[in-house]
Amino acid sequence: MAGHSHAQPVGGPLNKKFVTFMVIFLGLWVAVLAYRFIFGIGVVSGLTDYYPWGVWIAFDVVTGTALACGGYAIAILCYILNKGKYHPLVRPALLTSALGYSMAGLAIVIDVGRWWGVWRIPLGGFPDMGNYNWDSALLEVAHCVMAYIGVLWIELGPAFLEKWESTSKSSALVGFAKAGLKFYDKALVWIIAMGVLLPTMHQSSLGTLMLLGGQKLHGLWYTPWIPLLFLISCVGMGYAVVVWESSLSSSLFKREREDSMLISLSGAMVVVTSLYLVLRFGDLIISGKVPLMFNSGWLSVVFWAEIGLFAVPLWMLASKQRRSHFPVMLRASILLMLAGSMYRFDTYITAYQPAPGQTYFPSFLEIFITAGVIALEISMYYFIVKRYPILGGVPAEASAQ
Repeated sequence: MAGHSHAQPVGGPLNKKFVTFMVIFLGLWVAVLAYRFIFGIGVVSGLTDYYPWGVWIAFDVVTGTALACGGYAIAILCYILNKGKYHPLVRPALLTSALGYSMAGLAIVIDVGRWWGVWRIPLGGFPDMGNYNWDSALLEVAHCVMAYIGVLWIELGPAFLEKWESTSKSSALVGFAKAGLKFYDKALVWIIAMGVLLPTMHQSSLGTLMLLGGQKLHGLWYTPWIPLLFLISCVGMGYAVVVWESSLSSSLFKREREDSMLISLSGAMVVVTSLYLVLRFGDLIISGKVPLMFNSGWLSVVFWAEIGLFAVPLWMLASKQRRSHFPVMLRASILLMLAGSMYRFDTYITAYQPAPGQTYFPSFLEIFITAGVIALEISMYYFIVKRYPILGGVPAEASAQ
């Protein structure tokens, strides 16, 4: 933390127009969710027996958790490689990750047909855990995601404890906060280790799941390397989200931006994106699939659009001079977020053909439910940063004085 200001709550009153809109929108969303849970998944979705998962999984879970990997990506740099250099970026990244993964967990509950049986996953299937398929990649993803949600909120715990210690009028709560902060001083290294291990496991396993598709997944996306490609691309997306979130929060809440650290962070984005593209093309060359890049019809167009979304930000950030220009870095980060998102969408939906003539497109209510999940995440982020010490830096007005 040396040389950086301590995290502080944004403070101030909540924006009434924003709160009113979100209350109305989320009220409608809850009503649609009730309709889905009472009458079944078929009444609100375009899913079929051929397409048992759609936008709720492809976006809310597979893409959403990758976009929520900012905490994971920053933890690797901050605690493993750079000895705290990126520390002011950690809490915002952890909050984004905790909310993103929590919303992904909610999306899984929404997506499961027999949602009332979800309790069996965290409890190990008790009392019939012996019937579980312990070789299942999907089971590993479910366990890791649920465990990681808990770890993320635990990692974020000091922000809440600091607030309670400094402002609570309850002596019991103040005592609890002080004891909790002492616990974190000793246990944080082990918590961080779990916070790095769990996403490494399940982000790669999200790619492993699509190996089960076999020939149903087009050859440009089907590869034994897909677990590694999913893992590497999620790290790049995590860095990109940190840049985007930092820019957005500094603009909305009038905070001083950590430009020097973000510019340094863009160098990591170059390394990760380069590695992804080398592995992607290397796999296609080694496996003899180069012709597929040009003779697969509209899927060839999709493939090159996807590659372009990775290559353009790499070119934008390759020059140290361009990297030092924040607007360039921000645009490159947005493109990289879109690139990783498109890669996951293509793998799970666009390039997946379960049977000839079968198609899938999400219904309006599917899209509305996804929009509600995003709205809930935004609302929670807004409330937490207003009330708890998450964002680093000082108000821009103060720094200008």
